[in-house]
Amino acid sequence: MSQGKKTYTTGFGAPVDDDQNSKTAGSTGPVLMQDTHLLEKLSHFDRERIPERVVHAKGAGAHGYFEVTADVTKYTKAKFLSEIGKRTDVFARFSTVGGEKGSADAERDPRGFAVKFYTEEGNYDMTGNNTPVFFIRDPLKFPDFIHTQKRHPGTNLKDADMFWDFLSLTPESIHQVTILFSDRGTPRTFRQMNGYSSHTFKWYNDKGEYYWVQYHFKTEQGIQNLTLEESIKMKGKDPDHATRDLHEAIERGEYPSWRLEVQIMTPEQAREYRFDPFDITKVWFHADFPPITIGRLVLNQNPKNYFAEVEQSAFSPANFVPGIAASPDKMLQGRLFSYHDTHIHRLGPNYHILPINRPRAAVNYYQRDGFMRFDDNGGGTPNYYPNSFGGPEPNPDFAEPPFEVSGMADRHPFTHPNDDFFQAGELYRRVMTDEDRDHLITNITSHLCNAQKRIQLRQTAVFYKADPDYGSRVAEGLGLDTKEVKRLAEMSQEDRAKATGQ
Repeated sequence: MSQGKKTYTTGFGAPVDDDQNSKTAGSTGPVLMQDTHLLEKLSHFDRERIPERVVHAKGAGAHGYFEVTADVTKYTKAKFLSEIGKRTDVFARFSTVGGEKGSADAERDPRGFAVKFYTEEGNYDMTGNNTPVFFIRDPLKFPDFIHTQKRHPGTNLKDADMFWDFLSLTPESIHQVTILFSDRGTPRTFRQMNGYSSHTFKWYNDKGEYYWVQYHFKTEQGIQNLTLEESIKMKGKDPDHATRDLHEAIERGEYPSWRLEVQIMTPEQAREYRFDPFDITKVWFHADFPPITIGRLVLNQNPKNYFAEVEQSAFSPANFVPGIAASPDKMLQGRLFSYHDTHIHRLGPNYHILPINRPRAAVNYYQRDGFMRFDDNGGGTPNYYPNSFGGPEPNPDFAEPPFEVSGMADRHPFTHPNDDFFQAGELYRRVMTDEDRDHLITNITSHLCNAQKRIQLRQTAVFYKADPDYGSRVAEGLGLDTKEVKRLAEMSQEDRAKATGQ
């Protein structure tokens, strides 16, 4: 460490050895609960805003149902997916991610896409976004990332230096940044965008066999996006346009719907796949794992009271049902803790018995007391286990099948041989049209131009590493020296950071 630099510590003064990599079992995880730095960082982050959601603060929601359209019992024993034609009540919430509760619906921002399934085996929550990937792959970076999307601690203003400084020092973000600054970063409405699990999950069947799965909710209204100019006008004309659109469409009887497709991967395929299947910054190419249509989501009822149903709704990726479980995805592992912890802070320890969050299935457990306990609090039944008074018993039949975990307990940097730039480059080269690329460059340069030149150079070099044309066009749009951008792109991340004044 260079002389004069302060040592990063925990809130209790203990030195921090690594703030980029969570402690995991082996390089691919899962994350270890003994990572006290991660737990302290996430739990403090979860409590930074009172009482507004830390992320996804502004949202709209609706009730509806999910209907199974294909047989998936080979892959999962989840009862709500057990037969074609079966319907399950749902509540869905759409949101912007980084903005405050009063922010405009047309902001350039990922959109939250969360669905609560009220199944006969308890609530199952899918907490996704309208993008199939995310900016970071390790939960230790999450509080820092969100801070850069909020307001400057000194000026209380959105700050382009904060925004691009972090992203340019975190190259794994390039795939999501490319999506965000395409027109997909400003969906026309909540009804006209897709929803993705982004994370990989485990499905397992009655035989104890398991598979890895990703969800894709494809809009049946067709994808429509706003251009930069349209989004700027919409923010001034109607900051609540998407919230209004969802409510009015349902009132008219034009019920929005999505087709659920899944990609399925066997454990053997996962071990051999060219990308880490648990890396949330990557997609599984459809040519490798073709999506299978398995169901349909329909929203047909507006909330009667916004606060009671939308504001108090609480989704957690830790809410599983038998047949569905977590994967070693490090970001998912962090969210399994963080979402529930946030809800306890925001809504109290009994948020799960609020009407919008209450399971339709029977609840038999030993949790008691706490703020706002407004049911019978378990009456006079035992509040401990084991007991000999007829209390509920665990049932080993509901255990998920084990999978092998091994490795040194350490803070492992990401070492998968596939780089962070290839998929973003493929998106730019092969998926986008000429018009898409034109809009992407305009959207980026109109925002990145507000950052310091050294940060512009560093970020443009990241674009160049994804594709030389991509980086060169951004450089030209910002009036930067393309040769200098190319030189920076050829450096290591550490040297590039030093060269641009980290």
